[in-house]
Amino acid sequence: MELPETSDFASANLFSKMAEIRASKINWQPYLQSQLISADDFEFIQRFTAAGTEQRRRIAEIEGTQCAQTLLHLVTRIVKESVVHFVLVLIEDLLQENGEHAQIFSVFTRRNHRSQWVLFMPMLNRQEILTMHLAARVVARLAIMSRELLQGSDLGFYLTWLKTHLSVQKLRAAVGDGVSGGGNSEALHYFQSAASCLQLILRTGEYRFAWVQEDGISCIMAVLHNRCGVQLQYQMSFCLWLLAFSPQVCELLRNNSPVPALADVLNESVKEKVTRIVLAAFRNMLSQAVEKETRHEFALTMIQCKVLKQLENLEQQKFEDEDVVEDIKFMLEKLGESVHDLSSFDEYSAELKAGRLEWSPVHKSEKFWRENAARLNEKNYELLKILNHLLQASDDPQVLSVAAHDIGEYVRHYPRGKKIIEQLGCKQLVMGLMHHVDTDVRYNALLAVQKFMVHNWEYLGKQLQSQQGSIPTRS
Repeated sequence: MELPETSDFASANLFSKMAEIRASKINWQPYLQSQLISADDFEFIQRFTAAGTEQRRRIAEIEGTQCAQTLLHLVTRIVKESVVHFVLVLIEDLLQENGEHAQIFSVFTRRNHRSQWVLFMPMLNRQEILTMHLAARVVARLAIMSRELLQGSDLGFYLTWLKTHLSVQKLRAAVGDGVSGGGNSEALHYFQSAASCLQLILRTGEYRFAWVQEDGISCIMAVLHNRCGVQLQYQMSFCLWLLAFSPQVCELLRNNSPVPALADVLNESVKEKVTRIVLAAFRNMLSQAVEKETRHEFALTMIQCKVLKQLENLEQQKFEDEDVVEDIKFMLEKLGESVHDLSSFDEYSAELKAGRLEWSPVHKSEKFWRENAARLNEKNYELLKILNHLLQASDDPQVLSVAAHDIGEYVRHYPRGKKIIEQLGCKQLVMGLMHHVDTDVRYNALLAVQKFMVHNWEYLGKQLQSQQGSIPTRS
């Protein structure tokens, strides 16, 4: 699936506001009289705003320096919000019409020994919310179109701004305004606007890696986990699809796999565009990751999250988009290959990494624990640490019950297990669950603690036998 044009990125509500701003008439004469703008800037903006779309494009190409100078002077020297809105929309329209127009701003600011980012970043701290979001959109477009990359502290500031405006707190505030599903809340539309900025900048590889380094995956996942509505499901899934274009980012996604969240979106999807983008994201993960182990792990997690079953159901449906049909075929083939190679330990590992523990057969299998308990020590106790995290973070009684049970089985079947779980802090967490409100959690925690104690008795018994065997008998 190819990247769509950048003109697709705005909510209907914001498009409507921008259309109103374009239609407004600004009287520039008072700004000339008060010397806020020069005669050259006045003459240019009068002529530029009176021109049609095609004529504006030619003016920008022929008079690039004057165009950049006037628009940047207006947007930084005039404080009236309606004027700032008007100029920001003018700039975004220029960039949208032709990405090469981005160069006139970077060339002009470099000639004046300034950074174009310094001119726009302060607007992200303005109190007026529309100004903030219009400026954020301009920055996003410049970031992907300009030859001058957004980097260093400016990039860090912009990504932090995006994370703040895509936070769960912002989303819940929007939902608290009475939004149900898509809704019409202004707060939600601005949230979607911030999401559209993220969709824009993640088109560029350098920004994908920077976003992951800023823990941006957790930000996306938190939105998806909070009943965000169809539009935001699409936007966040779109961002994950873009991220998975980068092989290096695919390797980093292993540490915070988005597969379970995307599987939930696919399962709930009633819109073809959402189904399409989730399948495309899955396909990228299975095809772009360089390491075979990474691709295998993604596939196992998808199988554990029942994506294979969803694909079989989707295969029976008719889709107008051929990309969807092709992605379903690709996914069925890849996941089918993984199922044939699936061992019981692979199944267990995938379930654990998905964070969705259930009473699948492996948990109660004596043979499984006898053969695989020691494998929980692999990769610096990776799976034990996941169990430990689930014991700490999960509020699902079934997850807590199964995790406590598994810790007990590990101790029962691995000789040094008790010492290791004490070092990792698992023992204290399991003991704390003996007072949980859920009876199943209490029961499984109690059984696990009993296994800890039996392990102690067996160890002491062996020590006693060893000591007795070393005492000489009288002849």
